[in-house]
Amino acid sequence: MNSSTPPWLEPVRGGHLNPALLALPGIEQLRARLAGYQPRSPIAHLTGVQLIEAGIGSAVFEMPLSDWLCALQGAISIGPLAIVADAALGAAVESGLPAATPFVTSELSIRKLGPVQPRGSVIARGSLLTARRAIALSEASLTDAHGRLLAHGSSLCFVLPQLSGLPEPPAQLEPIEPTVYDTPDPWQRAPLGAVVSQDVWDRLSGLEVMRARLADEVPPSPIAQLTGLDLEAVSEGEATFVLPASDWLTFAPPGRIQGGAIALLAEAALSTAIQTTLPARTALSPIDLKVSYLRPLASDGRQATARGTVQHAGRRIAVAHSEVHDADGKRVALATGSALILPGRTASGASLDDATPDED
Repeated sequence: MNSSTPPWLEPVRGGHLNPALLALPGIEQLRARLAGYQPRSPIAHLTGVQLIEAGIGSAVFEMPLSDWLCALQGAISIGPLAIVADAALGAAVESGLPAATPFVTSELSIRKLGPVQPRGSVIARGSLLTARRAIALSEASLTDAHGRLLAHGSSLCFVLPQLSGLPEPPAQLEPIEPTVYDTPDPWQRAPLGAVVSQDVWDRLSGLEVMRARLADEVPPSPIAQLTGLDLEAVSEGEATFVLPASDWLTFAPPGRIQGGAIALLAEAALSTAIQTTLPARTALSPIDLKVSYLRPLASDGRQATARGTVQHAGRRIAVAHSEVHDADGKRVALATGSALILPGRTASGASLDDATPDED
């Protein structure tokens, strides 16, 4: 594969759960994954996200904070963090469920506590708060390698009726021989794409930068090159992004896009909509994201679309929402997010740790 080919255009790597293992309790399915009895998922090969611990009511995932995850501003926004958060939140729920019991995520919320730079890794520790007959609630803390809290998330899931007619699980599980590929996984390579230099943000408004991106006057971001996320349209207070619903973005259930990847698309649209309202030399720091999932997004390779619109643009806080639709125009998710507006700060947010919002 040519080194200049974006990873999302390469043949998909990885696999999914052996259906026979669905007859095991959730915690045993997670332990089978840890022991290498399940193949690594495609999104794990793409981003490096992986399960590192599992217990009844808990699950811990790690994901490299690679340069691939950067937006045009040069930092890692909430969207990429949603991938590891969703994995930990979902696995925490799974760990407490009986055998043959599927579940779906209804709502995902993440609150980011400060700028996240591309270095080290993020650890997402998920905990099951409650699991009842029809609903389950989990939370997760996202920290860096030094234990510094980067973000906090929560998830509401619907617990579905137990499956029937499943094959008996094998009496003895056998480790899966990992596939050997000719090249490293995408997250392990030097990133493609680029961030926009600070001198451009100093000269141009947010809308002007995004129009330059549409005109290919600035290159796509690394996260765009990794996933296929792409800006399709932009105007003041509005932005539209597309994302190929590729198998690369699948996690445990085959045939559907991971909820965190849907959140990535939704957040890109609403945060960019806010960016279009900002003058030059003004930083944007996303601080929270809430996504409500309405139906699964099939990994059929066609483009999903998110349209973001600013609902409020105050002096220090802006709020926007976005809607995600599949290629047939069916609504998949609704999202709301807010961001700090910080005049005179660098676009990457590297010096924003002490920023606090004022009254509008």
